[in-house]
Amino acid sequence: MDHAPTRAARRPARRGGGFARACRYLYRIPLLSLHVLLLLPPTLLCLSPPLGRLRWGPETLGERAVRAWSAGLMWIFGFRLRRFGTPLRGPVLFVANHVSWVDIEALHSQRMMGFVAKREIAGWPLVGWLAAQGQTIFHQRGSTDSLNGVIEVMRERLRGGRSVGVFPEGRTRGGEAVGPFHARIFQAAVETQVPVQPVALRYGRHGEAQTVVAFGPRESFAANFVRLLGEPARLAEVHFLEAIPAGDLDGRRRIAELSRERIVAAMEQR
Repeated sequence: MDHAPTRAARRPARRGGGFARACRYLYRIPLLSLHVLLLLPPTLLCLSPPLGRLRWGPETLGERAVRAWSAGLMWIFGFRLRRFGTPLRGPVLFVANHVSWVDIEALHSQRMMGFVAKREIAGWPLVGWLAAQGQTIFHQRGSTDSLNGVIEVMRERLRGGRSVGVFPEGRTRGGEAVGPFHARIFQAAVETQVPVQPVALRYGRHGEAQTVVAFGPRESFAANFVRLLGEPARLAEVHFLEAIPAGDLDGRRRIAELSRERIVAAMEQR
């Protein structure tokens, strides 16, 4: 596998200046507060039974509420969403490159799915609590027992008709490369015979802001959260790529390789 940086990540975008950043904080902090205090309670109400199960077109009321709330959060942070391709309906294993915590909100703005995420996220202010409400499956990295449990929960959800989102790299990489995909996380899709749909996430024009959005060296979640809140407005592209039927290929490793190849190819597009 080629682990070299993609062309989209080689040109870091220029960060905003001090005065402009201060001005953005002046209006984004109140907007964020209103978004959490006023819009989060009705969003959670829409997720709770029986409202959460009411059908609204091809989605439930709860799914629509999550998409709307996530899209609003992305807008407050200055991300201007553009979707390419169409997310599959029904139970799907969505797999994406991993840049930052923002990835979850970008994907949730387009399609409801329960994510597999590191257990540390559960302790992050606001985002950790929201992740738990959004059907997140928490995984203790480095623990075989934890991974076995995660795969079992994934199987149950996929068989039950729900979708799951995973970041097969296992961690963020500073936005400079798409790392190797761990094949074992694809096992649930192989066993349940649900399709795998790769998703490429690009920030900035042609992905030039990947390294800006990503966690910096030793940057905490709180520091990244506050920094991104002051960043200039920029594109956030969500590319839903050609799906891979789980039964068409020889096992999870080949599905992992093909998923990565499609994401890397999308990241390289100009």
